[in-house]
Amino acid sequence: MEQETTYATINRMNAQPPKPVHESYLKHRKDRAWKIIFPVVLSTVLCLALIVVVNLATFRGGGDVARWAAISTMWIAVPTMIGMLIFLALLVGLIYLLTKLLKITPNYTVIAQDFFYKVQSYAKRAADMIAKPVISIDSIGAGINRIFGKR
Repeated sequence: MEQETTYATINRMNAQPPKPVHESYLKHRKDRAWKIIFPVVLSTVLCLALIVVVNLATFRGGGDVARWAAISTMWIAVPTMIGMLIFLALLVGLIYLLTKLLKITPNYTVIAQDFFYKVQSYAKRAADMIAKPVISIDSIGAGINRIFGKR
């Protein structure tokens, strides 16, 4: 009896839920095929065709390898340069915003610094008040031990 229950539990755990057949799911499947899979496959085929065309033009009898190497270098360098220009623009923007922020913040940072100095002084005073009785009792005990010669 117990073994049958275990098998039934395992079968329920491995069961796949039924796939929905409502309209939005069918539309999603059609969109997935045409808007995701098709562009990826088309891009892959076009890249492979471009590789074949470049190889045929380069390595055929009259191909100019140096020119194709220069073209390849440009195809590598141009996206890198564009990426670096975007990074530079972001960096310049951050520097501009920080200069504007630094003109505003000194007034407010002085106020915040004064507030935290007050908090620090209150915290030190409270800690000293809490520790003072313990230190006093320990010092009295140490004095008594010193008087009677115990160490």
